[in-house]
Amino acid sequence: MRVFRLSRKKYAKGLSGKGAAKFGNRWNSKGVETFYTAESRALAMAEVLLHLSLGALPDDYMMIEIEIPDSIKIEILNSNSLGENWNSNPLDPQTQALGDAFIHLKKKCALKVPSAVVKGDFNYLLNPNHHEIDQIKIVSITEFPFDNRVFKLK
Repeated sequence: MRVFRLSRKKYAKGLSGKGAAKFGNRWNSKGVETFYTAESRALAMAEVLLHLSLGALPDDYMMIEIEIPDSIKIEILNSNSLGENWNSNPLDPQTQALGDAFIHLKKKCALKVPSAVVKGDFNYLLNPNHHEIDQIKIVSITEFPFDNRVFKLK
């Protein structure tokens, strides 16, 4: 299976999860290493666009294509187990607790979670400390210039 990540050029080469650990995100607490990916290039872009503005639009984004071999079993988060406000902003600590537990238990290397940005789409969290992480490979890293029309105000 192929998954995608949109990242600044200086962070595009590895699957460390250290960036997510610096601040914490929807599915991990600060200090917990995880690597966020999306099921499509479009979702990867949507997830990043939330944090950008036209005035601060960097020109060094890279699209990372990642191969998760079929031999890697993926845990699927049951959406029914999420609270009503799981996708709220600010973050619901329950989602961080779920992601943290997945990382710490190390039962599987990948976790499929619903996107809070695009209803019906999914992200995949990778556990950089799982013994199978070496089987997951970056297939390509290509420049990804944002189309300025994305930010055009009407």
